[in-house]
Amino acid sequence: MTGTFTTRIVDVTTGSAETMHDLTNACTAFLREVAHGRDGLLNVFTPHATSGLAVIETGAGSDNDLLAALREVLPADDRWRDRHGGSGPGRDHMLPALVPPHATLPVIGGELELGTSQSVVVVTTDQGGPDRQVRLSFLG
Repeated sequence: MTGTFTTRIVDVTTGSAETMHDLTNACTAFLREVAHGRDGLLNVFTPHATSGLAVIETGAGSDNDLLAALREVLPADDRWRDRHGGSGPGRDHMLPALVPPHATLPVIGGELELGTSQSVVVVTTDQGGPDRQVRLSFLG
């Protein structure tokens, strides 16, 4: 099997509040440039200890529901051993255990194969770092 592997870094500004940033358009644009109608896999990875990736419906309230659920499961208080000088950051370092820093998605005919209303988003609860990087890699 002969395939090609292409990768690119995408810079994302997430701001200083917990948020989700939609990466779907960046994924689609990347595949338009590199997939050339081929089937394969898109791997999305964020190399940050306080970010994760999710495939979720956006715009109908699910994005806010996910952030609310994370606030309940990972409250910003002093219970965390990993504090980095203050309360709260320890929970941010737990985020990738619940919202993993990677996703591998099918590409069919050069197009990202998502379900109706699904989007690829980077999730962060860290309010200290406004910038993130995401690596997009296509194998096809």
